[in-house]
Amino acid sequence: MKKIACILITTTLLTSCGSLFSGDGGELVGVRSAAINEPSPHGMVLVKRGSFRMGPAEQDSLWGFNSETKGVSFESFWMDATEVTNAKYRQFVYWVRDSIIRERLADPAYGGNELFKITEDRYGDPVTPYLDWKRPIPWRRASEEEQLAIESVYYTHPVTGERSLDKRQMLYRYEWFDYTAEALRRNQLDPYARERNTDITIDPNAVIMISKDTAYIDVNGNVVNETITRPLSSEFDFLNTYIINIYPDESSWVNDFKNAYNEPYLRLYFEHPGYDDYPVVGVSWEQASAFCVWRTDYYKRESSLPAGIVIEPFRLPTEGEWEYAARAGNSENKFPWANSIADEQLCFMANFKPGDGNYTEDGHLITSRVASFPPNEFGLYDMAGNVAEWTSSIYTESGQSQTSDLNPDLHYNAAKDDPYAMKKKVVRGGSWKDVAQFIRSDMRTFEYQNETRSYIGFRCVRTQVGFSNVKGKKK
Repeated sequence: MKKIACILITTTLLTSCGSLFSGDGGELVGVRSAAINEPSPHGMVLVKRGSFRMGPAEQDSLWGFNSETKGVSFESFWMDATEVTNAKYRQFVYWVRDSIIRERLADPAYGGNELFKITEDRYGDPVTPYLDWKRPIPWRRASEEEQLAIESVYYTHPVTGERSLDKRQMLYRYEWFDYTAEALRRNQLDPYARERNTDITIDPNAVIMISKDTAYIDVNGNVVNETITRPLSSEFDFLNTYIINIYPDESSWVNDFKNAYNEPYLRLYFEHPGYDDYPVVGVSWEQASAFCVWRTDYYKRESSLPAGIVIEPFRLPTEGEWEYAARAGNSENKFPWANSIADEQLCFMANFKPGDGNYTEDGHLITSRVASFPPNEFGLYDMAGNVAEWTSSIYTESGQSQTSDLNPDLHYNAAKDDPYAMKKKVVRGGSWKDVAQFIRSDMRTFEYQNETRSYIGFRCVRTQVGFSNVKGKKK
């Protein structure tokens, strides 16, 4: 009987699904997906879609600015209201740390029990709970084997005896699928889909070479990131793998400034709670990109969105998005604020270097707490000064002249063996060490993607799609 009932139900659905599901009376009304009202991302500001003229607001022969502008338009996107702070980036580092510990706790050499949570008591000592699904989890001190796993990610300096996280072990492995490369016509798996011109004879045996990034740890424990080129064979040819050490380069405070006593920042800036709300620095473009991937995965795991919902990933802003957001969509603004601000008032607007050897007139010596200065009209803080910021765009002298006027971006995924000059990424906004001319929103510069600086940080964006919004400034 059950089998007959199933067949009857299936037949009903197949023969009358149009009227059964839509009640359309034979009219074409479309099939709609369930609407999901995704909440506003925490700590982000919506930059509404719009257009402006990208490029230097005025000619400046002294600084080499050419007033070549280009009209461009952007889709709406969410942008971090502030730069990513030490506290937020530290959450990434500690997640990697805990992941390493969890893997080792599954190893019989460390006790062989992977089903418990790691935390610390109020004295900073590691403790773990017994798992008991019938009552609240009581806590117990870690066993000797478990303690061994926890201690394995820490390092004790052989001379000073100082105990700290072992930076060398903070390796994050992630995969990134290149949707753009997969969509290119020349990269279609079906050879007959690569050419629309019917006058051209298709060679079904044509070999299409694809380059992709891959990473692994060799027998000596060394991380190997490399670019391989091979014939196109499957969708996996567009899947790139990376292993990145994500711990910030604290030594940048010393290497950026010769003959300067910056040792306190070297030892304290990233880990000391007094700097929790300061922008993270010493992070390369590669590390910032890895953070965006981790943040996306973390959001998918921890958010309450229904399973299977596809969300736009967190990412670095394109150069165009960054400039549009910094200038609040106003092509006349040289800075994130109105041009009517007098030069002597700039110290009330941003953290920068007001004069020769004078870092403190704005109240700060190095970086400042994020949001210490007023936001621009879009509600974004520190878009000038404090720290310069990575973008996703490759740097070329020609700038925006090579890009589309629709969501402009010049992106290039440099191969490991590419010339170093091809690994320049656009940096925007100027920093605490720069004079006023270099914190202009229409000023562009660059840094190499694997370089770390004590004056470069970043913030994330996420594209907002499928929602209509009225053009205008943030209320």
